Amino acid sequence: MAFVNTYEDARRAEAYAKLEFPGTYYLAYRDLPDIIAGHVAGKTAIDFGCGAGRSTRFLKNLGFSTIGIDASDEMLALARRNDPGGIYQRIENDSFGAFPNRTVDLILSAFTFDNTPTFERKIRIFGEMRRVLSSEGRIVNLVSAPEIYWNEWSSFSTKDFPENKEAQCGDVVRIINTDIEDRRPVEDILWPEEDYHRVYDAAHLEIVGMFRPLGKAEEPVRWVNETRIAPWTVYVLKAR
Repeated sequence: MAFVNTYEDARRAEAYAKLEFPGTYYLAYRDLPDIIAGHVAGKTAIDFGCGAGRSTRFLKNLGFSTIGIDASDEMLALARRNDPGGIYQRIENDSFGAFPNRTVDLILSAFTFDNTPTFERKIRIFGEMRRVLSSEGRIVNLVSAPEIYWNEWSSFSTKDFPENKEAQCGDVVRIINTDIEDRRPVEDILWPEEDYHRVYDAAHLEIVGMFRPLGKAEEPVRWVNETRIAPWTVYVLKAR
């Protein structure tokens, strides 16, 4: 299957612009404040793959001076509409060239690498991130665990795509977000844990924290599989 980045679609961008932190997405963001507080010193941040600005606003609310960057003009337009006082920039050719070396305390990437194909491209982007990190800077990389494409969830459905279970690293997998009105399948790139480790190593990054958040029975969400299977993985990285 040829890969098409679904988020470069205007209709899809508009649907995602309305999302905040419902259902399974709540679980993705729930632990980030504590993870960031435990690993990050300083208050300058880049939100890589900011989309419609949800994660950028999240970092700003944590007190970070944040710049959101993305490759999609449609998403950036929505981010600026939703956050007129925010700073949002288009990234060209996966380059962080506008940012000086060793100046950023935190780079958050929330789901961006779910839609980034090939080892080579991932390594190139993580190399750019490493270049701009301050001496004590950290990358927080939030990605979909492979299990998300094999199960049903509060916010997602994969039952129509049994072929996902046969997918290997780099293959296209499909999933439906049930929290938005646009129910067309999203195409992602499957990337298992061991292959992220290979990418980080090639980009001269070290894992200093890894988290797989589970839902809790007392939380006000109708969990499906989230209390026993983690749909997300959060990696905290530093330059090696």
